[in-house]
Amino acid sequence: MLEQQDYLADTGLATAAFLALRMQRPLFCEGDAGVGKTALATALAGMLDTPLIRLQCYEGLDAAQALYDWDFPRQLLHLRAAEAAGTVDPDRLEQEIYDRRFLVARPLLQALEAGSGGRRAVLLVDEVDRADDEFEAFLLEVLSDWTISVPELGTIRAEVPPVVVVTSNRTREVHDALKRRCLYHWLPHPDVEREVAIIRRRLPEATVGLATSVARIAALARGEDLLKPPGVAESLDWTEALLALGARSLGPAELDRAAASLGAFVKYREDQDRVAERLAEWAAAG
Repeated sequence: MLEQQDYLADTGLATAAFLALRMQRPLFCEGDAGVGKTALATALAGMLDTPLIRLQCYEGLDAAQALYDWDFPRQLLHLRAAEAAGTVDPDRLEQEIYDRRFLVARPLLQALEAGSGGRRAVLLVDEVDRADDEFEAFLLEVLSDWTISVPELGTIRAEVPPVVVVTSNRTREVHDALKRRCLYHWLPHPDVEREVAIIRRRLPEATVGLATSVARIAALARGEDLLKPPGVAESLDWTEALLALGARSLGPAELDRAAASLGAFVKYREDQDRVAERLAEWAAAG
């Protein structure tokens, strides 16, 4: 089913995704950037024909930004309209301005409410390692019972918990308590054969020779001491760039175009210099 969504998972990842669905447990995916963690959530949403709700984590993210907020401009307009109409009843107005229509649902609340009618949304908590410890503790609480308390409205509970994919690039260690709540899977870089298959699936116009050369160079580059080794996403970008430049292989005649397009493959000047120095050698080896 994942393959039908153009996501080529190995047996370990497919099993982890299956167990997360069957056991209704969050799936914690850890690995280097560009190995397909975020794409897995997208594929699961497509597979289940359900919305994908994404919570992008960052330093300083707090509960209000992840849960809900009140639409103060609309509340203020409602108050002014009530004053203009001459219907200023304080008790009634207080009830009205905290009506559900003025509540702005953020990703976590959206995920809870999307489960109405037995449908399960897919919630992607992306790059949780970038968030603060306090938010991580809050997230653990929400994942435990899938209820949210809104003081003005009461408790909102998910009829059906969402499918949850939590990703981490391991820029810091995530606390054990959150990992214990989830099923864990480490996503490695694919081997050359699988990466060729991924490139050919996403970019069918790429020849087998071009896809193989890109995949082999990517594998060799990951073995170097680069500041940011290329992931599958970068391999796809570079292949697309080479195709746009008219390359159908990485033979000697195409090396100039390959070197000129390295900005799609490695994103630091030092890495580009190192890869450019060895590009001819690696292309010949491939």
